[in-house]
Amino acid sequence: MQNIEFCDIEVNALNFKRIKTKKIYEEVAEAIFDMIKKGALKPGDKLDSVQQLAEKFQVGRAAIREALTALKAMGLIELKQGEGTYVREFDPTMLMFPLSMAVLMNKEDIWHLLEVRKLLEAGAASLAANKRTEQDLHAMEQALRDMKDGIGNDELGEKADLAFHMAVAVASHNPILVSLMNSVSEMMVETMRETRRIWLFSKQTTTEKLLREHTEIFQAIKEGNAEAAQERMLQHLTNVENVLHRYISTQRNN
Repeated sequence: MQNIEFCDIEVNALNFKRIKTKKIYEEVAEAIFDMIKKGALKPGDKLDSVQQLAEKFQVGRAAIREALTALKAMGLIELKQGEGTYVREFDPTMLMFPLSMAVLMNKEDIWHLLEVRKLLEAGAASLAANKRTEQDLHAMEQALRDMKDGIGNDELGEKADLAFHMAVAVASHNPILVSLMNSVSEMMVETMRETRRIWLFSKQTTTEKLLREHTEIFQAIKEGNAEAAQERMLQHLTNVENVLHRYISTQRNN
């Protein structure tokens, strides 16, 4: 085997960006997405059959089916029974949502992520109730204020949502738990973004409900009630899970 040498480079001095591997169906979905975005595929256009797409992309039919499921969940394509798959009329602003978003790309992954979140965050809330400091409480309160101020501003709302959950993790004063939360935080951002978009779109009452759930978690932590903090965090994440289940079920039936 040939040895590879790095000439005139101090490898240790370089900051390497973490490489993210994409699944085959993600690449297929992004390729079709790009064609729609650039106008190569227009609303009303019929896509090739699964078999034809598999041959053109040189991938398996399972990857094509998963890619089409993702694009259907985004509302970009629709399946007409007995006719085929067509590009739908769409709002161009919707094309800004990331295709890597877990809810759209792989339903099994999102359920796994929510299981991990329940395990980590329910425990974090319990620990936070026993170990939080005034500084921790201030960080959570600031996130709640930002969530309230961010009503109607999706970007601010998402950031504040994540900030609250990370503040709870930090308040556990368990560095390993915080490290684990950081390792899944990128996926959390994506699921939070889509959950909020589904849950809060044009519904002020549900916006207030989401804020209330976070506030109730905070109150339990502030009061030092570990059992209530754990229970309320678990209930909040269960509600998130139910929202996604209903949405995906609706998309499947459309």
